[in-house]
Amino acid sequence: MAATHRLRLDLQLFSGEKTEAATPKKKQDARKKGQVAKSMDLSAAFILFFSFLTFYLFGGFMKEHLIGLFRTIFSDYLLMNLSLDNVMVLVEKVMVEMMFILGPILGATLLIAVASNYMQVGFLVTGEGLKMQFNKINPIEGVKKLFSARAAVDFLKSVLKMTIIGIVVYNTLMNERSNIMQLAHLPMEEIVLYSSSVTMMLGIKIGGILIGLALFDYMYQRYDHAKTLRMSKQDIKDEYKKTEGDPHIKGKIREKQRRMAMQRMMQDVPKADVIITNPTHFAVAIQYDASKMGAPSVIAKGTDFMALKIREKAKEHGVMIMENRPLARALYAQVEIGEPIPGDMFQAVAEVLAYVYKMKGKAN
Repeated sequence: MAATHRLRLDLQLFSGEKTEAATPKKKQDARKKGQVAKSMDLSAAFILFFSFLTFYLFGGFMKEHLIGLFRTIFSDYLLMNLSLDNVMVLVEKVMVEMMFILGPILGATLLIAVASNYMQVGFLVTGEGLKMQFNKINPIEGVKKLFSARAAVDFLKSVLKMTIIGIVVYNTLMNERSNIMQLAHLPMEEIVLYSSSVTMMLGIKIGGILIGLALFDYMYQRYDHAKTLRMSKQDIKDEYKKTEGDPHIKGKIREKQRRMAMQRMMQDVPKADVIITNPTHFAVAIQYDASKMGAPSVIAKGTDFMALKIREKAKEHGVMIMENRPLARALYAQVEIGEPIPGDMFQAVAEVLAYVYKMKGKAN
């Protein structure tokens, strides 16, 4: 049983089955392309609910301005002489009043549309959706989408919404049937007021119900989006190689960098004042320029084969080589290339340099 389980896991590595959650990089790349978890039903439901709520809150204000507009038109402007100036004044008056009347509902709709989208996806600006994608007009792909699982879910959602809305409308009208039967005996103004109140009540009820359904749709969209972005184990490995670099390529780069560093180090050996050796296993090149350096510095070092190359390079350019086993080991272990000699080794190195200068006839 255990062997079968291991075999299944091993085969999964090669099957390409997308069983792993998307990495942060893939989620970020998908977001840049505009691929985010978003429910259009949630935005539409919020707009419907708050639009009717705005009508309910600002209905009196809108009614007064609308009645005032008609009163002004019929009592004042229709009695004026027909001229271009009078028509322009009338048009301006109507436009200003319509802005006051429609302003609350248009402002609320715009605000809710922006807020509902921001709550779902945050701030996102991308032009990927504007690019021409010919695969979207492929008839074969279109037919596949018609019979896909997403299409089936969308169809069921539509049926569910229409069923619930139908039940709500039916129950509301049945509860109001006695009042509806009395409308024939009421004046027109009361009929309009009653009809508008029932309509607003229905709109708020339906909007609230649709918001509840849309929340479930939003959760489904998040699940479906996460499922779409799933990756196989091979996808994750390939992404890691792209972001972190292929280990083989990184190894070659490090090897090339090491060779270049060695070449630069070997080019500095002729500048050394002395090469301190072990004598065969270690070699450390020391340089001291009183006008530029506060203390002697190590400009090259190596062991075994590299130590041999340093000694050969030093002989070619007449650099003195001195054997001092403890000092060579200590310098190699404690001082990196380009670093000055530490204080505890300064006396020993100074003695070596003084001897070198004396031998070269540089001592004062």
